[in-house]
Amino acid sequence: MPASSELVAAARLARRPGEEGANTRAVALPERPGPLATSAQEARPARVKARKSDWTWQLRHALSSADDLHRALSLTPEELAGARRAERAGLPVRVTPYYLSLCDKGDPACPIRRQCVPLADEAAEVPGDLVDPLGEVAHEVAPHLVQRYPDRALLLATDRCAVYCRFCTRSRMVGDGGGAVALERLAPAMAYLEAHPEVRDVIVSGGDPLAVSTDRVVRLIARLRQIRSVETIRIATRVPVTLPQRITAELVRALKPYHPLWVMTHFNHPKELTPAAERACKRLADHGFPVMNQTVLLRGINDDATTLATLFRGLVRWRVRPYYLLQMDPVRGTAHLRTPLATGVSLMEQLQGRLTGIALPKLIVDTPGGMGKVPIGPEYVVDRGPGRTVLRTHRGVEVEYVDPPAGSGG
Repeated sequence: MPASSELVAAARLARRPGEEGANTRAVALPERPGPLATSAQEARPARVKARKSDWTWQLRHALSSADDLHRALSLTPEELAGARRAERAGLPVRVTPYYLSLCDKGDPACPIRRQCVPLADEAAEVPGDLVDPLGEVAHEVAPHLVQRYPDRALLLATDRCAVYCRFCTRSRMVGDGGGAVALERLAPAMAYLEAHPEVRDVIVSGGDPLAVSTDRVVRLIARLRQIRSVETIRIATRVPVTLPQRITAELVRALKPYHPLWVMTHFNHPKELTPAAERACKRLADHGFPVMNQTVLLRGINDDATTLATLFRGLVRWRVRPYYLLQMDPVRGTAHLRTPLATGVSLMEQLQGRLTGIALPKLIVDTPGGMGKVPIGPEYVVDRGPGRTVLRTHRGVEVEYVDPPAGSGG
């Protein structure tokens, strides 16, 4: 094919809609450049794109200091003070180049920026704040293993994440330098699970268990699969949101033999619904991983019905089930990001009946002290009497439901 024909073909490919990095504008073609020049021009952006699509490159180039963030985003004084404080003591700073690219550099109120950039407000404590809001230390039954329910347990496999979210429930331990826990150190946890067959469901979390090597992840899941009483394994991960490049063909092929494996992920805002995230979620679904999403309700980020409806509808289009809308845990130093309980109840009332059932999550409060999750929501029971209940629908209409007579049906 002549050089000019090659360039025309390349321009057509660049204009294909829906492809990552596609250029929908007209492409100005140079007049018959020499073969060497053409090759160099094409190779350079291809190499850059290949590097950025490598999840290990993303982790190696994650921003991890106040100075890094300041250079990238021109932080406000409140943000810079928060980042400096986080460096000295507190939840560390870490943001992948990918997730940073979703931040609005000119808007400190950007919903992505507010999730990953510290504020000076993190130094403030208010009544109700807790270092360990879910009582995980008190409910640890073996090193790195937490059991708060009879039939399930939580395995904390690492303290590292691709991005350190500023509302992290485990800010007491995440990023403390330990890294992934060696399989040998998890032996007491495995022994406990083998000795307690009532535990049928294990949630592998951390940190983020997918922010480590594929080999390490597979060996951990394979070890859990050796425990016959463990029926379901859930992988709690935010990499489809913060590091979607991690969901590689190699990873899903390596994990597929250990099904049923569920992926519990964590999209909080429609800005996170990118083409790269879509590819990651669809790859998981295509390889038999049911994907469930837990959204944390965050003040000034997603605490309005339109934002949540857009997010939930987008997830359903990708075959990701909105599972929980979580009232944010009362982690010390996060009051500026938390909403009152009444906000979540009001939002659910606005969404009920206006959003398809498969896109409507449960509103959940994980009670302080590790006493378990409680579903809450609007009150639809208006009145009760013998054999009758008056219900209020999402339209505001009151409808009487009559119970069947006692002893009916034989």
